[in-house]
Amino acid sequence: MKNNRDFKDRYDCGDLMDIVKILRAPGGCPWDREQTHESIKKNFIEETYEVIEAINKKEPAMLREELGDVLLQIALHCEMERETGSFTFDDVCDEICKKLIVRHPHVFGDVQADTTEQVLTNWDAIKMATKHQKSAAESMASVPRELPALMRAQKIQKKAAKVGFDWEQSEGALAKVHEEADELREAMAQGDSAAVTDELGDLLFSVVNVARFADADAEEALTGATDKFYRRFAKVEQLANERGIDMKTAGIDALDALWNEVKQHP
Repeated sequence: MKNNRDFKDRYDCGDLMDIVKILRAPGGCPWDREQTHESIKKNFIEETYEVIEAINKKEPAMLREELGDVLLQIALHCEMERETGSFTFDDVCDEICKKLIVRHPHVFGDVQADTTEQVLTNWDAIKMATKHQKSAAESMASVPRELPALMRAQKIQKKAAKVGFDWEQSEGALAKVHEEADELREAMAQGDSAAVTDELGDLLFSVVNVARFADADAEEALTGATDKFYRRFAKVEQLANERGIDMKTAGIDALDALWNEVKQHP
């Protein structure tokens, strides 16, 4: 694609990279030219979550569109690096292809792996070797701090469990939740805001551990709980309006009664 007259019936990845080059070139789009990795990094996060939304809604057309938006983010970051002579989109494709081949020796080599568990064990071992990680702590350090906190906590806990640093049974994890809740209660009673924040983090971390023992995803569990709260609150608000109750002045007991009514008749 050389200019705006070169329209096609169907485009491919090469066309996408050409379009991004045109947008960032002199005479292209002022906004696109001004962007840096840092200025659009949050856009990447937003587009990724919109992909998750499309998956949750089971809407293929929406998924196709949102995956395109994510691909645009990748193209923009690659073009920025191409402009500096660092790497290109083709280099990115080359690297992921090589990584997939190396990490699937049971497919592209002579390693035997007949179960998902064997595949994951091999994957972890190869990943540590290729990243020159010699300890569980180094493996933990590779988990991005920028991940959602619940997700990062669960990933780090799993890495600790793989080397034996774990409760033998779920009862130990549950008991830890009660212990951390008591410590949080004490910190709140003392009015120590720094200690409250610290103990609250410990409590959340312990709850994530319970989620892991229950083979549940903490992030998904909290999302579901928030959705449930929203649905019930909406019904409470509706009931209050229908009965002429001012939620701001009704008091928590009256509102709690409405809440319990909604829970009994979901």
